[in-house]
Amino acid sequence: MPSGKTRPDPTRAPKPPARGAAARTHTLLLGTAMALIRDGHVPSIAEVAVRAQVSRATAYRYFPSRSVLITAVVETSLAPVRAWRSKKSDGPARVMEMFSTTFPSFKAFEPQLRAAVQLSLEQWALERAGLLEEAPYRRGHRIGILAHAVEPFEGRLKPRALERLKKALSVIYGIEPHMVLKDIWGSTDKEVEVVVLWMADALVSAALRDAAGAAR
Repeated sequence: MPSGKTRPDPTRAPKPPARGAAARTHTLLLGTAMALIRDGHVPSIAEVAVRAQVSRATAYRYFPSRSVLITAVVETSLAPVRAWRSKKSDGPARVMEMFSTTFPSFKAFEPQLRAAVQLSLEQWALERAGLLEEAPYRRGHRIGILAHAVEPFEGRLKPRALERLKKALSVIYGIEPHMVLKDIWGSTDKEVEVVVLWMADALVSAALRDAAGAAR
C-alpha cells in the first residue's frame, strides 16, 4: 500500500436479531427508514421511531446513530453486490463482469445511496467544525469488491500500478457517476451505464498499456 494516512474502516451495522419480536422491530424500523429515504429525506432516529410508532428508546437500541442506520440501509440494499464473486481468470473480463453484473444495483437503490453520500458530506462539514456529535459514517465497502475484481492482474501489474487501477475504478464504481452524469449532464440511466463501461475499459486498457511499456 502507498504511504500516507491510514484510511478509517467503513462503518458497520450490528448484526440484526435472528427471530422473534426483536427481529420484527428491527425490520419495521429499517423498512420505515427505507421509505423515508425513498421520499428524499435522510431521517433522524427519532423521526424513524415516530413514523414506525415505536419509542425513541427502542429505536436507539437498534440504531444508536444515523451512521449505523444508513449503514444498515446500504448493507441491506447492496447485499447481492457485496456477495458478488467471479470465476473469470481474465482480468479485463472480470472487471467488465463486475460492472455489467453489479453496477445496475446502484440505479435500483439510488435514493439509499444518495442518502449515504448526503450524510457523509453533512458529517464531514460538522466534523471539520468540531460540531459532530455522533460517530461519523465511513464509506468504503467497494474496496473489497474492487480487490476481488482485479485479482487476475496480480503479477501482471506491479503492486503500485494495481493499487492505482483499483483507486481509479473506485471513482466510477458506485453512485457517484449517476450523480455527475445525471445531475450535471442530464444523462439517462442507460447513458450512465454506457459511459461508465467505456471508462472502465479505458482504465484497464491504460493500465495494461503502461505495464507493457515498462516491460520493454
